[in-house]
Parts: sequence; structure tokens; C-alpha cells
Amino acid sequence: MSGSSLDGLDIAYIEFEEKAGKWTYAILEAECISYSPSWENSLATAQQLPAIELIALHSTYGHYLGEAVNRFIQASNLEFKVALIVSHGHTVFHYPGLFTFQLGDGAAIAAKTSLPVVSDLRAMDIALGGQGAPIVPLGERVLFEGYDFFLNIGGISNLSYNAPTQLDAFDVCPANKVLNLLSIEIGKEFDAEGMMASSGRIHEQLFSQLNELPYYKQEYPKSLDNSFGIDIVYPLIKSHSIPIIDALATYVEHIAFQLSVSISMVLAKHNLPISSRNLLVTGGGAFNDYLIARIEHHLAPYSIEIILPDEKTIQYKEALIMGFLGILRWREEGTVMSSVTGASRNSIGGALWMGEH
Repeated sequence: MSGSSLDGLDIAYIEFEEKAGKWTYAILEAECISYSPSWENSLATAQQLPAIELIALHSTYGHYLGEAVNRFIQASNLEFKVALIVSHGHTVFHYPGLFTFQLGDGAAIAAKTSLPVVSDLRAMDIALGGQGAPIVPLGERVLFEGYDFFLNIGGISNLSYNAPTQLDAFDVCPANKVLNLLSIEIGKEFDAEGMMASSGRIHEQLFSQLNELPYYKQEYPKSLDNSFGIDIVYPLIKSHSIPIIDALATYVEHIAFQLSVSISMVLAKHNLPISSRNLLVTGGGAFNDYLIARIEHHLAPYSIEIILPDEKTIQYKEALIMGFLGILRWREEGTVMSSVTGASRNSIGGALWMGEH
């Protein structure tokens, strides 16, 4: 899969086992392949392409993914060991109620690898009137027992609540995508460990304006497109002409604050008292020490313990769950829950492409 922050292509080789309805897994090999400047530009500007050029890129990127998988298989000595490829692709458009589009043609991947491929994991839920996101909660419930909340901090941060009778999940706010856009302005790909943000000051007016954006007033289920961070949040930050370190500090505070608002919203919806709970944090933002510290600060009133798993789980949890959803699709079992997305019913998501017959 490829995240909205464009930090690279995540490929993971995972072994799943199911015994009497209980699933276990092992991430045996994993790699994040950095994009070339050319590919990074192509993905970043895909939204602006005419239709025919976008579809051409869809095919070209699918072949690129297939070639990347082949190299990964060869380098990791996995020939004849891979049973199924699951590709999330790279999200270009995400408009709940209309459509979602993940770049990377599954047929092209299957053609390149001669292996079966599951792709287009979100499309069925959108067709059923759902948000198409988040789609990871089912995997979180099955594969990560013992956690109350799940937070993934990627280009967009999303939150899941593992309620006893249902799952709640939604996008919180843009995260690494905006932080990285700010860091790039001063020649850094990202703010390592949040060091720059930690040295800045919070701009109170900007902080207030960010928190007043209409999305944050919406009830969930809800989800975000990358354009919210790029076309709305980032220009709002830049309109204040403040030092980058202050912009970073302010936006880190915004992410942490909105997470606390989101958790408060979940607790209120379920009429839950404030008591000891835990939050598993994954995604690139989990390596931002300053962001984690600010999250701990804002969640302190809720008595929520922040848990950071091992580095491999932090980096590849999303890819792991996409793989699991692909296995469920192969078995023709449900992958997306309507209680999470607001769709008219649960669904089996994903298109299946057979590499050989």
C-alpha cells in the first residue's frame, strides 16, 4: 500500500493462520520503498490529470507495483511461497456518496506477477452508501485483542473504538501530510521526532481557526480526502505567515487536541464513564516524540494509556490489515462493517484478479 504522506510503498510478506475461528499472524518480511522524484510527483499531481491520462497512470502504476512485488519476492527468497497479493493502492480521490479511487490497476499487478490479486477494497462500501473509510477496524478487532482504542497517524489520522457490541471508527484530521508539507519548506522531508515543532510556539489564532473548521463539527461516521489537508488546512496555516517551527508546533497541538475531542465524542455517544483504557498508536506519526507527548497531555483527563508497539507493527500495521482483508475477501467473508462506515449493510469488499488459470 501507499500512504497519503507519500513516504513510500509499503510491502509486507505476512503469514496468517486460522484455527477454530482465532487468527494469528507473523510479519516475516517488510520493506518501505521510497518513491523516485518522478513517481512522487506523478502521485502528488494525479488529481489534476485529464481522465485519459489518469487511467493511463492507473495502469502504469499497477505495472510498477507488480514489478516492485516481483523484486521484493526475489530479494526475500519468497518464490513459490506467496499465495495472494492484496493491494490497497494509492488514494487519489475519496468522495463518500460518489466514489473512491485508488491508483494501481489490480489487473496489471496480476499480469506482472502471475499471482491472484485483491484490489479496490473500499469501492463496495462506497456503492452501499458508506464512507469507504476507515476499513481497518475489523482487522484491528480480530488481530489486536485487548485494546480499547486504535490510532493510526499517517497522512490522515484515524481513530477506532473497539466497543463490546460494535466498532466505531472515523478520520480525525490530516496529520503527517500537513506536517511534511511544512517541513519540506525548510528542506526537511519530515520533522524527525518532532524536534522542530517542540522548539516552536503555538499561534493561538491559527489554533482556534483550525479547530473551527466545519469537518470537526460533523458527527461520525465521517472520512477525509487528502484535499482537505492540501487545499484547506495547509493554505489556512500559510495565510498567517508565521515561522515554520511555530506552524509545526501549532499543527501538532491541533492533531492532539482533535484526538481528545474525538475520544470525548466516542465516550459521550456510548455514555461511557472516564476510566482506565488504552490506545494503540501506529503509523509514521508514532515516531514523532513531541506529537506523542502532546497526545498524552490532552488525553490525561480521560485516563487513557498510550501504547506504542514494536517498530514493525508501528510501520506496517495498515499493510498487515489490508492483507487480512484480502484473505477474508478470498474466503468470501465480510471485510467492512456498516456500523463503522454508515453503509446500508456489511459487505465483502475487493475485486479479485486471477494471475493464471
